[in-house]
Amino acid sequence: MTRLGYRKISDLSETLAVFPLTGALLFPRWSLPLNIFEPRYLNMIDDVMSGNRLIGMIQPVGGDKQAPILADVGCAGRVTSYSETEDGRYLINLTGVCRFGLAEELNVTTPYRQVKPDWTTFEADLTPPDLSCLPERDRLAGALRKYVSTNEMEVDWEAVDTAPLETLVNALSAGCPFAPMEKQALLEAPTVAARCEALIALLDMDVPGDDSSTLQ
Repeated sequence: MTRLGYRKISDLSETLAVFPLTGALLFPRWSLPLNIFEPRYLNMIDDVMSGNRLIGMIQPVGGDKQAPILADVGCAGRVTSYSETEDGRYLINLTGVCRFGLAEELNVTTPYRQVKPDWTTFEADLTPPDLSCLPERDRLAGALRKYVSTNEMEVDWEAVDTAPLETLVNALSAGCPFAPMEKQALLEAPTVAARCEALIALLDMDVPGDDSSTLQ
């Protein structure tokens, strides 16, 4: 059994509350902190905390700002830490469980959106990945050095040298200022090794970022 208790897709929910957020990537076994302040998402947190504690992070891909078109693939995470601030915000941490395909958006009365997730394509997310086929760390670090020189980013090079490679790949995928659809491609990569190769390709493109970032 995994640390979060999910062994197979039948352990997961048949419906899923979703949080559309551009550029915010969640991966299996990766943590995403969130500051929740919109009333509809405060309502969502109240509901999931009394239920399965699962939230689907998914990127908008166009349409109206209040009800954007959703990407075809997102990632579900379990709320693994939760606190409330004096001004009524929720500070939560999501731990990634499994990616999902968007099978159907449900007609609901809740102020937040809910979908029927298709977990089948991503069942392998529930087991530890095979990391034997990952590219060499030096290839990734070399591509990152070239990218950093163009984008004027600050990088914790000790972490680049020592962090577990899956953690490093996910940190860079989430933290680099790639375009939303480039980030979506990283999310949808079938394996961690494929994500790493896609990440190296994006870094090698040397696309200027919108602003500076710090990776830790």
